[in-house]
Amino acid sequence: MNHYRKIVTKCIIALCLLFFNYFYSFAQNQNKITDYTSYVDAYIGSGGHGHVFVGASVPFGAIQAGPQNIHKGWDWCSGYHYSDSVIIGFSHTHLSGTGCTDLGDILVMPFTGRVRTTRGDQNNIKGSCSSYYKHENESVAPGYYSLLMNNGIKAELTTTERVALHHYTYPARGDRRILINLKEGNGDRAYDTYLKKIDDYTIEGYRFSKGWSPRHKVYFTLKTDQPIQTVLVYNDDELEGRNELSGPAVKGVILFKENPKDVMMKISISSVSCENATKNMNAELPHWNFDKTRQEAIDKWNRELGCIDIETTDEKAKKIFYTSLYHTLIAPTLYCDVNGDFRGHDDKIYSAKDWKNYSTFSLWDTYRTLHPLFTIIKPHYVADFVNSMLSMYDQQEKLPIWPLIGGETNQMPGYSSVPVIADAMLKGFTGFDYDRAYKNMVATSVYPKQHCIPYVLEKGYIPCDKVSEATSIAMEYAVDDWGIAQVAKKAGKTADYKEYLKRGKYYEQYFDKEIGFIRPKMSDGSWRTPYNPLRSVHGVGDFCEGNGWHYTFFVPQNPEGLISLFGGDKPFITKLDSLFTVTGDMGDEASPDISGLIGMYAHGNEPSHHVAYLYPYAGEQWKTAEKVRYIQDEFYTDKPDGVIGNEDCGQMSAWHIMSALGFYQVSPSGGQLVFGSPLFTKAIIELPGNKKFEVIAQNNNKKNIYIQSVTLNGKPYLKSFIDYNDIMKGGKLVFKMGNKPNKQFGKAPINRPKTIE
Repeated sequence: MNHYRKIVTKCIIALCLLFFNYFYSFAQNQNKITDYTSYVDAYIGSGGHGHVFVGASVPFGAIQAGPQNIHKGWDWCSGYHYSDSVIIGFSHTHLSGTGCTDLGDILVMPFTGRVRTTRGDQNNIKGSCSSYYKHENESVAPGYYSLLMNNGIKAELTTTERVALHHYTYPARGDRRILINLKEGNGDRAYDTYLKKIDDYTIEGYRFSKGWSPRHKVYFTLKTDQPIQTVLVYNDDELEGRNELSGPAVKGVILFKENPKDVMMKISISSVSCENATKNMNAELPHWNFDKTRQEAIDKWNRELGCIDIETTDEKAKKIFYTSLYHTLIAPTLYCDVNGDFRGHDDKIYSAKDWKNYSTFSLWDTYRTLHPLFTIIKPHYVADFVNSMLSMYDQQEKLPIWPLIGGETNQMPGYSSVPVIADAMLKGFTGFDYDRAYKNMVATSVYPKQHCIPYVLEKGYIPCDKVSEATSIAMEYAVDDWGIAQVAKKAGKTADYKEYLKRGKYYEQYFDKEIGFIRPKMSDGSWRTPYNPLRSVHGVGDFCEGNGWHYTFFVPQNPEGLISLFGGDKPFITKLDSLFTVTGDMGDEASPDISGLIGMYAHGNEPSHHVAYLYPYAGEQWKTAEKVRYIQDEFYTDKPDGVIGNEDCGQMSAWHIMSALGFYQVSPSGGQLVFGSPLFTKAIIELPGNKKFEVIAQNNNKKNIYIQSVTLNGKPYLKSFIDYNDIMKGGKLVFKMGNKPNKQFGKAPINRPKTIE
């Protein structure tokens, strides 16, 4: 009996262990967090004309700590280009994907040997602090950057929101040094710089500069974990003394009391003061644990990247998707200290007490897709973004155009913050003052100092013989004013609604029915003659970064109105088809931004981004599916030149994300989301309130690009679009895909997307 009891006992124990291991494994899998950062390749877009930031940051962080090349022109707008092989140091502010250059503040460079301060030039770095490097000795990932330079020093960087943590490992031989270069930026000009040793571990200072941003002030606090003997201070490359210096081109060389092989260094920044920079450091990074800081950065990225979970067997497509999502989360950038303080466009100090202030809004680009995407996947940031824009109005008497860290660049036509704010209001976002927002939008639209507004108010159009790029400016104003009209309608402001709806239709002033093109208009009311819609003259022509073909379809706010101007669906479809096939010479002075061409469609530049989604408004959704899939396959790759044009602070990537999900918001202010061709078998979008929205594409593959039928929450769905509110309720959208177009899908007028008038 005892023998049998022992056998039974052993069996029970074995079963218990088996069940324990099973449930433990199940629990572990349930709690396992997907490492979305493993799918990000930060090199994508760092070559070609992508201009993306390469380095360490956290989502929307104030600091972007990364390598700095010698500035060589347009393709170095971020401070780094994949083709380069010379590093001059690591700076702490960078642009990502822009077409203009600036920042590159607080440049530091570890080196060995004799004391020196020069960085050399692109043809000769011998005897300078700069170093050659190779990509095989470089590691780049969200929240982390490392490089073993040819000078033998390994540098590792990670960050919090406002603090960068550096770890330098020096070679066995040579005196270990660190250069602090406050003269150097990335295409800007420093006009006042300051450096002071505070104690054996602390240095503070500032860099004030002028560049694309008209004024830009960065204060910093630097701490090392190794005792500092002295800081040699230089006026450019002329030695001036020790430990303190001010002037337009201050540099400093840190000499350590010992000769440490390993040095850790923290650098925090503030737009307000060195004192605030120190507060930022003490609050965010009181310790020296590099691995912990790096892991916290990874965790932050995973939380933000995890807003969309996709299922696909195509690992390349997964890499492109999550890298795109990563790029949408670099800007806007946090622009306030831990106590809420920040420096405004008027050089006064403000404080964001119950919200966070942001800057670096590439609005002419991002109002089209990035901000509508944020209303779905990052709704908790929307109120802060809007409040930041409303604060800028208080600082400069108008809403922002292209604000960059303390200054208004006024870059690009339109007042493109308006559709972003209008979209948030029309979608019912809270957390900001609607009355204030509405008044700010209206005041901006009639601001007399605003470029060309007086012409709009007097003539209803902008004459091309008076203003460069007049037609593009006017078309952008119409988009913006349409958004004001919709907000006025929602608020019951009937007179304003009628006025701004009229202004939103001013695009009609430029449509020449005789030739079927948007055409520049002269101050006497006549058409520009002669007129070649192919021709583009960068900066001084009739169109901004485009030509007559591009802007003929630039009516995202009212596609039905444009269709009507063409005379109905058939002539509109014929013209739209022609856009994707026509070829011709744009001239020698065309903008380099006009890239990613399919015929005359230019995916590398934002004015074209909505155009492939216009077909459903005329009842031919299947043609959108064809164009969208082609663009996805041809213009988004996993190579360094895998972004077809400037990334523009996330806009180029936002188009890819929206389109991969299967829909796109054409009208930027409260518009419906028009169906294209979903890229993945399944995508799950995390929504507020623990809700989810699933997008499933049955039978999806490279050939099955056409929507055959759709169900929403299990019920047949005949429309070729979906409303924003239907997504945000949560649910399941199922596309059945096939390799031949279902030309009846979305064809009936009742099932087409509609502009809200």
